[in-house]
Amino acid sequence: MHPHSKKKRPDPGRPHARSPGYISTVELGHMPSNMQDDRALPPVVVALGVQGTLQPCSDDTEWLETRHSGIHWKPLIPGTPSTGGMGVLIRMEPGCGYPAHRHLDFEDVLILAGGYRDEFGQFLQGTYLRYPPQSAHTPVALGDCESPSGPGNPACLLFAVARGGIEVVNTAPEHGD
Repeated sequence: MHPHSKKKRPDPGRPHARSPGYISTVELGHMPSNMQDDRALPPVVVALGVQGTLQPCSDDTEWLETRHSGIHWKPLIPGTPSTGGMGVLIRMEPGCGYPAHRHLDFEDVLILAGGYRDEFGQFLQGTYLRYPPQSAHTPVALGDCESPSGPGNPACLLFAVARGGIEVVNTAPEHGD
């Protein structure tokens, strides 16, 4: 190294772009044209590099139903938006998902099994995402909704904390309504 040149040190508070598990929002691709406004805030995405076997149990007696076909949830940590949100497990059967919605505050998601896709990309088991306030997306579990869930067609199991809750932005009726 030249004696007058200074090597720039990385900021210790920011992950280095080449460090394992770091994914910049630029690497996720361009913003979809239908979300190029203040709702198009991309999530922070970290691939944790963890692996394991965790199969979502399909015993519906322990899971609460939602208004959306193939989506169930189970509260874990009691709370309210004013106390930091509520921790829940969410089980999305293959090919099922939530309608477009906006986060009123931060939402933290850890994918425990399976995966999902939304306007920002496709995310698999072992991925942590943090969606910023006012961001919007339409998550759909990976897999074939016409086939039963199982090892070759896993349900998506998430741990999520949505501080402040969500607001549905697509009010189109679901088929069958």
